[in-house]
Amino acid sequence: MTQELMVVLLLLAAAIGMFALNRPRADAVALMMMLALPFTGIINITEAIAGFSNSNIVLIGAMFVVGEALARTGVAKGIGDWLADRGGSSAWLLTLLIMLAVGLLGSLMSSTGVVAIFIPVVLRIAARTGLDPAKLLMPMAYAALVSGMLTLVATSPNLVINYELMRSGVEGLSFFSFTPFGLPILVVTILYMLVARRWLRTTPSEGSTGRPQPAMMDWIDRYDLANREYRVRVLPGSSLVRQSLGEIDLPQKIGVRVLLIERGAGSSRRILARSPDTVLEVDDILLLDVDSDRADVKTLGTRYQVEVLPRSQRYFIDKADDVGMIEVMVPYESQLIDMTVAEAMELTDAQLTVVGLRRGRDPHPPFGIREEILQGGDTLLLAGPWKPLRQLQKGGHDLVALNLPKEFDEVLPAAKKAPHAILVLILTVTLMATGLLPNVHAALLGAFLMGAFGCIKLDKAYRAIQWKTLVMIVGMMPFALALERTGGVDLAANALVELLGEAHPRVILGVLFALTVMTGLFIVNTANAVLLIPVALAVAKALGASPYPFAMIVALGASATFMTHISPVNILVQSKGNYGFIDFMRIGLPLTLIIGFTSVFLVSWLLPFY
Repeated sequence: MTQELMVVLLLLAAAIGMFALNRPRADAVALMMMLALPFTGIINITEAIAGFSNSNIVLIGAMFVVGEALARTGVAKGIGDWLADRGGSSAWLLTLLIMLAVGLLGSLMSSTGVVAIFIPVVLRIAARTGLDPAKLLMPMAYAALVSGMLTLVATSPNLVINYELMRSGVEGLSFFSFTPFGLPILVVTILYMLVARRWLRTTPSEGSTGRPQPAMMDWIDRYDLANREYRVRVLPGSSLVRQSLGEIDLPQKIGVRVLLIERGAGSSRRILARSPDTVLEVDDILLLDVDSDRADVKTLGTRYQVEVLPRSQRYFIDKADDVGMIEVMVPYESQLIDMTVAEAMELTDAQLTVVGLRRGRDPHPPFGIREEILQGGDTLLLAGPWKPLRQLQKGGHDLVALNLPKEFDEVLPAAKKAPHAILVLILTVTLMATGLLPNVHAALLGAFLMGAFGCIKLDKAYRAIQWKTLVMIVGMMPFALALERTGGVDLAANALVELLGEAHPRVILGVLFALTVMTGLFIVNTANAVLLIPVALAVAKALGASPYPFAMIVALGASATFMTHISPVNILVQSKGNYGFIDFMRIGLPLTLIIGFTSVFLVSWLLPFY
C-alpha cells in the first residue's frame, strides 16, 4: 500500500466518521473533502469539481424541477389522493401501494427522480391520513433503490456496467435483463418493510419551534365561524341575474358578504373573486359570510329568488383549494386604527373579508364584527381567495401577517396546468425508457417544457433544486478517481483473486456483493460501479468464467445502498423523515443481508458460470 493510498483512505475514514456523527452536516463534509483532495496532489482542483458537470448531477437537478411542477399542478396531489383512497387509513396497505408504484415507475426512469416526484405525494398522504411520514418515506426510498434492479435504464450503474461488458468484448445486456432479478427482490423488500416500518422511530421535525402550525379548522373552532357560513344558488328569474355585486350591496341590505362565486361545473368550473363589478349569472353559487345573528337568509331566498343550499358547519373548509384564511395584526402605526372593521375592509383589499377579531387572548363573539372599532394590537382573521392572502403575506404598513394555515402549503398555484404536466411526464418517461434521448437530455427537456407550459415559474424552478443534495454527491465523487490513481482498485482485484481463486463461484459472488455494498457506504453508486466492475471482470477472467454473473452481482450490489445516508435517494428523504445515520443502519443492515442472499441465489441459478 502506497503512502498516497494511505492518505486517501484516511480522508475517506474522516468523512465517514463525520457522516456518522452528523457533525458538520453532510454537504459541508463533502465540500471539505472536495477541498482537501487536491492538496494531496493525487487529483487537481479541476478534477475535484468536475462532478458539477456530471450528467447524473444535471439529471437529478432537472428531475427536482419536474417533481416540483407535478406538485404545483396537483398531479402529485392526485396520485396521493388516489393511493390514499385505495389504501384508506391502513398503514400496511398504503406502504404496499406506495412501494409498488415507486418500484414500477422507477424501473423506467431515474430512481432519484422518482423519489423527488413522490416525496410530496407521500407527505400529502401522511397529512391526509394522520400517519407519521417517517413510516412511509423510508419504505418509498428503499423501493426506489430496488427499482434500479428492474431494467437496464433504471439507474446509472447498470449503464456503466453494460458499457464495461461491451468494452471487454462481450455482448451487452438487454432492457429487461435485470427484470428476473429485480422483481423477486422488490417483492422481498416490500415484505420486509411491511414488518420493519414499525421499528422506525419518530422524531420531531427538523427546525420545529414547538408551536404547531394552525389548520383552518382550528380557527373555525376558535372564532366560532360555523354559523357564519351560507351558500346559495342563483335561480332562473332571480333579480340578481345580470346585476353586479356593487349594485346589489348585500352587506348593507341584509348583512351578508360574498366571499367567492362558483361558476360552471366539471372541467368548466371557475372560481371568481369578489369584485364590485362582478356580474352574476344563472346557477352561480355564492359563498356567503354572515356577520349578524339577525341576518335573514330565508328572506334572501324569497326576495332574490335564490336556493339556500345545505351548510357544512365547517365554514367552506371543503373549498380549501379556493378559500383560505390568514391571521394578521393591526400595528400601532396603522392608518386603520379608530376605523370600524367595515370601513377598514372598504379601504383595504376588497377581495378579503374580516371573519374574526381577537383582542388579547379572547376572540370576539362570531357576529357584530363589522361595527367594532379597530385598536392597535388587534388580531384579525381574514378569509378570501389565496392570491390576495399570499400577497398580504409579503407585509405592509397597515396589516402584518402573523399566521398562515397548514392548508397554505397545499394550495396549487398552477392547478389548470395539470394536463400539460401529465403529458410532459409521459413524454419524459417515454424518452428515457425507449432510449430515444439520453436520460439527462430527456430530463432537461421535461424541465424546460414544464416551464414553457406554465407548470412552474423560473424562480420556483431554481428553488425546487435541492442544492445541498447535489453538493453532497459532487463532493464525494472525486474519491473514485483518487482511489483508482493510487492503485486501490488494482490492489482490491488482485487480493480478491488470490484470496478466493479456489472458492466456489457462489462464495465469490457473495464476497463481490459484500464488497460492492461496503464500498457503496462511502461513495455514490455510479462511482461504486465504476470502481468495482473492473474488479469483477478481472475475477471472471482469472477464473475462466462467464462475466455476466459477476457483472450482474455488482449491479445488484450497487443498487443495494440501504445502509448509507449518503445515497442520493436516502439523502432526499433524510430530512423529511428525520432519519439519522443509525436509522439507515438499523433498518438497512438486515435488508442488505436478505437481499444479498437472494441476489446470490438468483444470479447463480439464472446465469451459468461456465
